[in-house]
Amino acid sequence: VIDLGKDVPAALAGNEGTKLLSYKKLENVTRYFYPDGKVLNSWANPVRFANEAEAVLGEPAENIQKYLWECSELYRLTSKMFIFSPFPSWNGFKSKEGQEIGKNIKMLKAFKTMHGVNSRSFFKEQTVQLFNRFATYNGSNPYKAPGTLTIIPHLEHNVGAYFPERGMYSIAEAMQALAEKLGVKLELGCPVQRIEYKNSKVAGIKANGASDGYDIVVNNTDIFNAYPKLMPERKLNWFYKRQKPSSSALIFYWGVRGEYPELDLHNILFSADYAQEFKVLGDKDISSDPTVYIFISSKSVKQDAPKGHENWFVMVNAPEDCGQNWDEITKTTRTNILKKIRKETGIDIEPNIVCEDVLTPPLIEQKTGSYRGALYGISSNNQFAAFSRHPNRSKSINGLYFTGGSVHPGGGIPLCLASAKIVDNQIKPI
Repeated sequence: VIDLGKDVPAALAGNEGTKLLSYKKLENVTRYFYPDGKVLNSWANPVRFANEAEAVLGEPAENIQKYLWECSELYRLTSKMFIFSPFPSWNGFKSKEGQEIGKNIKMLKAFKTMHGVNSRSFFKEQTVQLFNRFATYNGSNPYKAPGTLTIIPHLEHNVGAYFPERGMYSIAEAMQALAEKLGVKLELGCPVQRIEYKNSKVAGIKANGASDGYDIVVNNTDIFNAYPKLMPERKLNWFYKRQKPSSSALIFYWGVRGEYPELDLHNILFSADYAQEFKVLGDKDISSDPTVYIFISSKSVKQDAPKGHENWFVMVNAPEDCGQNWDEITKTTRTNILKKIRKETGIDIEPNIVCEDVLTPPLIEQKTGSYRGALYGISSNNQFAAFSRHPNRSKSINGLYFTGGSVHPGGGIPLCLASAKIVDNQIKPI
């Protein structure tokens, strides 16, 4: 939901893609369910949201409005340098933006945890929990991640959340259509076996056993797999190797009989003990009382499910794959999720599940190439996280660039697109 993400094709290629992707702003961003029975609608209008939080949670509206204003100021201060520009360096602080950051260094809250910032900003623990959740937007732990990540609520509550009118897959379709319109030749189903280079200069790629020469190669696979698999002679720098992976996810895809007005497009069912949930996650397991995210695209795109049915995307945070028994974890977690849905929403969904698929961290790595199934590359569980991601331009191979969730500026659709825009700007002068 960063500015770049509101209109994907237009952001990548001027106004060429405007007609290829239509989207709408959500009136209600998320519906939150708490274990004590409270239900909170996170309205897109920040004033309405603050008033709702005061009515439901007892949190003074002015606390939320002040907090969101501070989040917007943090975004204004940091976004150009840390999101929309190449990998930040210490020399970058000599720039105009860098000097302004230097003058307002306390605003970064880098040496406080997100939880520390939030617990000082709000009176109610349930409000703290709501805003702590934003650390998971890049696979991090709010009890360890820096307070700088409080930039994220600004994007959701001040800028707003948007949804493509034809569903999420229409983003990929629009990008493909735009690429082809601009003369890009797409070779689908053609896995790359190697990035070729000579004398520290990129030479091309090898795919399907044949070599093709190129002056520029952009790698968008996870760097932790790209180096050993595509450039085995080149070793990933030890600095990046020692970074901890972000969290992964355990996802259930359920086709369900019936329609459930209790739920919205985006829904969160909170755990009773958020700190304990992250402690268990740090121990490479999933809590018996996990926070559950339920996304139902058919609430907005009716054709995504048959009439009288809904499509439920049900996700919980999971550790990266370290060889755990995922069959057992999946079975146990499924039971716990169903119990939680019954308790917090009153819906007994299990008898109405008519079809099911499951995605585990090992399957995520298998399908996407993300190292150990981590969703966002490395975690942001320290104050130097912004300086710990792999840069977008290779320092050792001229003509080689990197995009995607494992490099600067981070994971998730908007930041992946930001990395693509950065690389585009780096390539243009060549």
